[in-house]
Amino acid sequence: MVLKTDKPKRLYYSIKEVAEMVGVAESTLRYWEKEFPNLHPKTVPGTKVRQYSEDDIKEVKVIYNLIKVRGFKIANARKYLRENKDGADRSQELLATLITVRDELQRLKSSLDTLV
Repeated sequence: MVLKTDKPKRLYYSIKEVAEMVGVAESTLRYWEKEFPNLHPKTVPGTKVRQYSEDDIKEVKVIYNLIKVRGFKIANARKYLRENKDGADRSQELLATLITVRDELQRLKSSLDTLV
């Protein structure tokens, strides 16, 4: 069985959609925008509506991994990203893959439990 991880891709996502994807409040994303210079979603001209690209979402996931999963303080996460961006990206990608595999294994286990 092949894991399906591809979702229909869009050019931009709203702050609400990104907050739901990552599991944080919209206010947390706004705060992170101020604290992390690499996170800068596009804003609609004449408004304050944020539009997150796929790259912005990847950056948010890296920040989430450092702060929420690994327990870094904001200043340490900012320093880590500045000094070790590639390592942070790989770490986040590995975590995302492991979570996907875990979810698929749990789904398979549930299917097997219903057969027994």
